[in-house]
Amino acid sequence: MARTSPETFDYVIVGAGSAGALLAARLAERDGVTVCVLEAGPKDSNPFIGIPAGFLKVIFDPKLTWGFTTEPGEHIDGRTVPALQGHVVGGSAAINGMVYTRGQADDFNGWAQLGNRGWGYADVLPYFMKTERRTDGGGDEGYRGRSGKLPIVDLHWKNPLLDRFFEAAGAIGIPRNRDFNGKAQEGAGTYQYNIGRGKRVNTARAFLKDGIKTGRIDLRTGARATRVLFDGTVATGIEYVFERGGTASRVHARREVILCSGALNTPRLLQVSGIGAPALLGALNVPVVSALPGVGENLRDHFTPRTVVRVKGAPTINDYARGPKLIGQGVRWLTGRPSVVGIGVVLGHAFWKSDPALDRADILITFTPGSFKEGFLGVLDDQPGMTLGAWQLRPESSGYVRARSTDVFETPAVQPNYLASQNDRRVLLAGQKMIRELLAQPALARHVAQEVIPGSAVQSDDELMAYARRQGLGGYHYCGTAKMGPASDPMAVVDDKLRVRGVQRLRVVDASIMPDIPSGNTNAPTMMIAEKAADLILQAG
Repeated sequence: MARTSPETFDYVIVGAGSAGALLAARLAERDGVTVCVLEAGPKDSNPFIGIPAGFLKVIFDPKLTWGFTTEPGEHIDGRTVPALQGHVVGGSAAINGMVYTRGQADDFNGWAQLGNRGWGYADVLPYFMKTERRTDGGGDEGYRGRSGKLPIVDLHWKNPLLDRFFEAAGAIGIPRNRDFNGKAQEGAGTYQYNIGRGKRVNTARAFLKDGIKTGRIDLRTGARATRVLFDGTVATGIEYVFERGGTASRVHARREVILCSGALNTPRLLQVSGIGAPALLGALNVPVVSALPGVGENLRDHFTPRTVVRVKGAPTINDYARGPKLIGQGVRWLTGRPSVVGIGVVLGHAFWKSDPALDRADILITFTPGSFKEGFLGVLDDQPGMTLGAWQLRPESSGYVRARSTDVFETPAVQPNYLASQNDRRVLLAGQKMIRELLAQPALARHVAQEVIPGSAVQSDDELMAYARRQGLGGYHYCGTAKMGPASDPMAVVDDKLRVRGVQRLRVVDASIMPDIPSGNTNAPTMMIAEKAADLILQAG
């Protein structure tokens, strides 16, 4: 493979997603600093990326997503399921549902208790606040940022079914919570989104583009990293190509190389670069640079089966999303008014407990006053419907990501091991029963024409779990595959300053470093990690 001569920057970052875009911008705020960002995907020029409802168009677009699929899962009836990740500037935040969920304070206190200094909730809260700008004035004071570049808004589009959902939640003891990212997460309410002036805003659009304008950031799209370059155990740069079998280029870093490729691609890049379990590296015929058995292990993700109900007596998203009504909604969106075009796909939530004796919520019930055709990805149903999903917030099941070869155009083996833990199955069953309990409350029951899936014939615990195994999907919240931990943890990949163990001048800054999965979507915690990493890196000089 032919190679071009290298170029040199202060920092080389792999990945322009939620972490990489934000980190690059923060580093480039320091005078004289230069940053090269390598993004394997294309520019974020697809018009549907900016339209919130365009989520349904982009999340299944093979030009904008990595074509990964999980390995067959023993506890989900041997099924394989999509493992979607963004393959575009902006990363997964360019294709996701825009939900902004920080998680629970005890998630981060738990990270600190594992030996990760400086990662407790009091330590990381300022970084959450630094990124965000609550544009509608909402949120608990003392917990919410008002001056960051990333706009965060509450749901403004109104639908009577949402109110009925909150009434039903209250009837079973779940209180209303106006800010689940504030003092406490528990309760029912509407979601918050990274949407500004009716358009999706991610860290690439909020931060990276300004940094590029200064000339301090060199963004290269379509540039797929093939390996980290080393001089002994010192990371010196990245080798990358623009196409399979193409001429390899090299870019060098005066200070550090930083991997921000996400929890599926970062461990694979480490492995093909000689960092990982010796047995795997030997099978790949890759010389060992640092023997770290935890690389690619500890993969976590949320898993959710969904309940779909045919609706009567209330309007749903399905009613507004076709014909003249859709045109009207489009006009409302263009004129800055609340519209189905300007919202995410999941609107309501209830964070609650599978057991009253628990000290914090372990279940999430999601609510959408709309439904999709079974078997058709992203296609709204012809009939009015609503959809409820159940998650276990902190699944114990864990799996792995492993490179199949040194060819980074070959997809890695992705195995989340969904539902391997008995406790995961117990909590998920409790969540499915909670959905049924909500639907049975008078506020919602009067709008239930028919339960479409799993259907009223599915009643016993065994039947509900069988349904979960055959229908549930992942949450696309992959994390943990280069986990942070103290030297005493043999599976730790990075230390609490995010430096890769056994080598120098190499860090990981993305969801890979999470020691445990947070209680909710992972995009907001990933941005927090990038904000904190920027300070750690700049303090190091």
